[in-house]
This record gives sequence, C-alpha cells and structure tokens, in this order.
Amino acid sequence: MNRLLAPFSLLYGIILALRNYAFDYGFLKSKSFDIPVISVGNLSVGGTGKSPMIEYLIELLSEEYVVGVVSRGYGRQTKEMIQVSAEHSAQDVGDEPLQFKRKFPELYVVVCADRVKAIESLKECCEVVLLDDAFQHRYVNPAINILLTTYEGSYHLDWILPLGRLREWRNGARRADIVVTTKCPRKLDHTLVQRRQYELQLKENQIHYASTIDYEKYCISAKEQKPIKSFLTMPFTLVTGIANSDAMVQELEMQRANFKHFAYSDHHNFTSLELKKISQEKLILTTEKDYQRLGQSLDKNDIYYWPIKMKFLHQTQEAFDCEILRRVAKHRTLFS
Repeated sequence: MNRLLAPFSLLYGIILALRNYAFDYGFLKSKSFDIPVISVGNLSVGGTGKSPMIEYLIELLSEEYVVGVVSRGYGRQTKEMIQVSAEHSAQDVGDEPLQFKRKFPELYVVVCADRVKAIESLKECCEVVLLDDAFQHRYVNPAINILLTTYEGSYHLDWILPLGRLREWRNGARRADIVVTTKCPRKLDHTLVQRRQYELQLKENQIHYASTIDYEKYCISAKEQKPIKSFLTMPFTLVTGIANSDAMVQELEMQRANFKHFAYSDHHNFTSLELKKISQEKLILTTEKDYQRLGQSLDKNDIYYWPIKMKFLHQTQEAFDCEILRRVAKHRTLFS
C-alpha cells in the first residue's frame, strides 16, 4: 500500500462524507417510489458478484411479480436512455444489461445514468425494480438496500480510493438493510461466517448472509451446450474481461484444465487487433458477460461461456428468499 496516496484518499473521503451528509440531512433529496425498488451494490470498486445477485433476484421475484432492471450500462458507447432488447449490442447498452435481457427475455431492462428517470419509465409496466450497482446513487431511496462485499476483499479491511479500493467510507455500510459476503470458500465453516459478521460491526437491524459462486455443469456456445467435464478434456484459451478472474482461474486449475489465459480489464472494449489475436485460438472459454461482446464480434461457434450462479451457504437460501419477499410485499401493501 502506497502511503503517499493517503492525502488524496483523505481529500476524496472528505468530499464523499460531505455528499452523504447532504443526503442524510435533506440538503440533497432522495426520491422514494410506490413500487418496491431493490438496490444491489458495493462499497468497493471491482467485482463483488452483483450480476449473480441480480439474476438470483430476477428468478426469485419473477415467480410473483413483473420485474424490471435499471443499469447505468457501464462501457456502452451511447448516452441516452434505452430500453434493452436482445438485438442490441454490448456497445449499445453494456454487457451486463444485455446479458440480463438475453437470459430473461420477459424482463424489462433499461439503461440510463439517471436512475430516477429510468424507474419512472418502468412504473407503469413493472411491479418491482432492481437497481444494478446503485449503492452510491442516493438520489433514489430504495425499499431494500443490499450491500455486497467479498470474503477475501471485505470492506472492513479496505481504504478509500486511491489508497484502497473503497468508493466511500466504511460507515456507508450502515445504509444497507442486508449485507451479503460473497465469493466465500464453498466449505467455509459456520463459525467463520459468524466471525465475519462480527467483524463487519453491523447494526442490530441489519441482516448478514454468506454466499459462494457455483459453476454450472455445462458450457454454452452459439450452437450447443456441452458438459464442462468433456470441454475440459481439450486444451483451450480462457479470455476474461472482468474485474477479478481469480476464482474462475482457480476453479479451472482445480479441475486440472489445460489452458492459457488472455486477461483484460473489466468491461474491456476489444480492439480489432485483440479480436484478431483471439480469433486465431482454436477453442475459447469466456465468462457469460464477456460473451456478450466476444460472441458478436468474432461470430464463431467455438466460443463457449461458463455460466455461474450465486449459492447461499449453510442452508440460508430460504431465509434470504423469505426476507426479500416479505419486504417487497410489505412495501406494496403500504402503497396500495
């Protein structure tokens, strides 16, 4: 850690603290909505598992409600508000919103930097709205505020940018209704989960859960679905443009896969030279998010993605589901 960055972190932290003060005391206004709005976000930059959480909530809530998702559409080359269709490109709407729409065709997905405006556009057609990566977007007052933090990179051990990776001070976590420690080891002992909950110093009314990443037993290309065990018998090239690919690399190494790795930055916009280099590889495995860009750009059938999903530890899934459904129903009752 470069201590020379500490003054810059302090200055940035003061600015953030003043902004939060302005919202806390009403100098800046947060808008509430009649329909339940669920915000999913984090304190740190980088991947904390927001997309798997959003997809989990879509599957949970779509059984009872018409669901919409609002995203900024990070990495897109457009600026206006767009209602996403499966025919859009990642350059139009961003890779994650496109992934949501293609995976859940009945879902309403809107990309817009102004979340208030986007929610207003969905009020007439949706019964619940999910906000992707909006913990710091305080112009919206969500019905449920879900904060994600990874097990290895927990916010309670981190510092404000640029000295660390936090977008705001640690005490911003107090705004969360639910805190989920993500990307935990799959066999994490329950006592260690309890220890982490204690270390996070949560308030009495905050609820903590622990989750891990579960890899599907198959991978998918434009033409087929292949069991991952048969795929891994062949040498291949892993291509990732996500914040942290360590978990995927470790999973492949654990399964003794024979691969080389082309690693790029999060939401990376591949250049023509990079695409040419990648296209020369015989067999390619990538993430579902990266596939939204690579699948269209390369137009090849030998590019596969490996789906993931979020899994709660220690049989707490039912408790989490009940808590979300209870809060959504309560909000709808209050404004019905």
